[in-house]
Amino acid sequence: MFKKWFFILVFLMFTTFAHAAKDNMIQIKGSDTMVNLGQAWAEKYMEKNPGEFIAVTGGGSGTGLSSLISGTCDIAMSSRNIKEKEVSLAKQKGIVPTEIKVALDGLAVVVNPANPIDKLTMQQLADIFDGKITNWKEVGGKDARIVLLSREVNSGTHVYFKEHILRKGDPNGKEEFAPGALMLSSSQAIADEVAGNPAAIGYYGMGYISAKQKAISVAKDEKSEYVTPIINNVVKGKYPISRPLIIYTKGEPQGLVKKFVDFVLSKEGQEIVLATDFVPIK
Repeated sequence: MFKKWFFILVFLMFTTFAHAAKDNMIQIKGSDTMVNLGQAWAEKYMEKNPGEFIAVTGGGSGTGLSSLISGTCDIAMSSRNIKEKEVSLAKQKGIVPTEIKVALDGLAVVVNPANPIDKLTMQQLADIFDGKITNWKEVGGKDARIVLLSREVNSGTHVYFKEHILRKGDPNGKEEFAPGALMLSSSQAIADEVAGNPAAIGYYGMGYISAKQKAISVAKDEKSEYVTPIINNVVKGKYPISRPLIIYTKGEPQGLVKKFVDFVLSKEGQEIVLATDFVPIK
């Protein structure tokens, strides 16, 4: 009898603790572009609010939205807009995703610093990444086969690049990445590969740019100005590969989620956006 009551007591204590932990914890998942930003927000928020816990993990925009729909996270980070089929699936589960823009990002196209190429047009980028251009000499570089690096298909960055560069914003476009493109699991993986491969070209959020990669200037066409991916150019709308960074919640934010979202959109939260090399929304 004692054992029975002991196990019941332990179960009740565990259940109470689990509920308490859940009440003081937010799970955030999604965009790898945003994961460093999300972690920076979480760190500062928890510093200001001891006893509350924010867990941030990446995996891609699609992973974050799937987790939101399945109920395994409270906030999804996404570098793309939610798709109609995702909204439909969410509503089937009684969830109405609420979209909140939290920052802006310039998508940088990067090469190895040893590569002499420092500028390309949008058309040249499309031709490189869909496989029409395969050698650097075709765009004025060295005689070397181009090594294409892309984020994997679950990434919002992958989707954005395909829709806005390869398909030029045409919703009926069918263009795809070249079959030989290497699909890598994270922006950091692309950064590392570019740093070690003089023939490589890849893309990621400009917050990942370092001295080990060279961000090229991009022009809308041959008659337009070549623009670098820096904050000032994104703010002014001059850089042609820019996008919003978004979080999605289950309905209008409530409770702890609302408290965290309010922090993200506050002056302090937006200063963190700037400190992590993104562009504040406010």
